[in-house]
Amino acid sequence: MPTGQATPKNIDEYIALFSPETRAILEKIRLTIREAAPGAQETISYKIPAFRLNRILVYFAAFKNHVGLYPPVKGDAKIVKAASAYAGEKGNLLFPLDHPIPYGLIERIVKFRVKQNSSKAARSSRS
Repeated sequence: MPTGQATPKNIDEYIALFSPETRAILEKIRLTIREAAPGAQETISYKIPAFRLNRILVYFAAFKNHVGLYPPVKGDAKIVKAASAYAGEKGNLLFPLDHPIPYGLIERIVKFRVKQNSSKAARSSRS
């Protein structure tokens, strides 16, 4: 998020803060997440876009040279391996704006996170 800006109230306001090129990428990431998790709710958390289904599925945020996707991917070796090329120092994913964005990978991650969150919610309800 550009510095000095007020916290956006929703994802539309967040995306509007960026250049047309970055807005197009953010909108496509948003659509990819919506399609992978149709029941998820959009929210702003920690001043960045997030999707919630039982709990937070994913966050995403734009920066000067990349888009970040959070939290780190854990629990599926194939996805972890596919995402390893984008892993930042804390395991969060960094997609450079000057390279093609791996929307298919984002979709796989979100679908996996839906399964993880559903499993956690089911375990919690049995307790």
